[in-house]
Amino acid sequence: MSKSPVPVVIVMGVSGCGKTTVAQGLAERLGWRFLEGDRFHPQANVAKMTRGIPLEDDDRVPWLQELGVAIAQARRESQTSGTGIVVACSALKQAYRDQLMLNQEPFLWLYLRGEFELLRQRLETRSDHFMPAQLLASQFAALEEPQEAITLDCGRSPQDLIADTLKFL
Repeated sequence: MSKSPVPVVIVMGVSGCGKTTVAQGLAERLGWRFLEGDRFHPQANVAKMTRGIPLEDDDRVPWLQELGVAIAQARRESQTSGTGIVVACSALKQAYRDQLMLNQEPFLWLYLRGEFELLRQRLETRSDHFMPAQLLASQFAALEEPQEAITLDCGRSPQDLIADTLKFL
């Protein structure tokens, strides 16, 4: 008898929506492994974004491949414990989400939706990240809102978003 696949929750949305905070908090509450999608960007991508240049689809290919491999590896490593994985990743387009899944189930998408002005304000006050506020418009332009996701308003507190997600799980 084979074990059920390890569940994966991907917290997604544009920059500044709180992906990392919510994903980390969710992983801690569940005792699951956390993966920060930004850590898988090639240095060339980070340099490009730092200079205020939006990424193109071709720029994202190696990043999505690396992150997809890391998710699959984390899944294998978590199989014996049966714990899941929580990932913070923008996953702006359906093609990106498909690539991350690598034909593996189950995946739960948690989409943190927010208003441009709120997110711009957050990005302008953030000093610990390479993504400048000037790239927010390009993220909104690239965003294809997911059809198969739990959608939450990112204007709410991270604690409330985590609590709501735990109810779904």
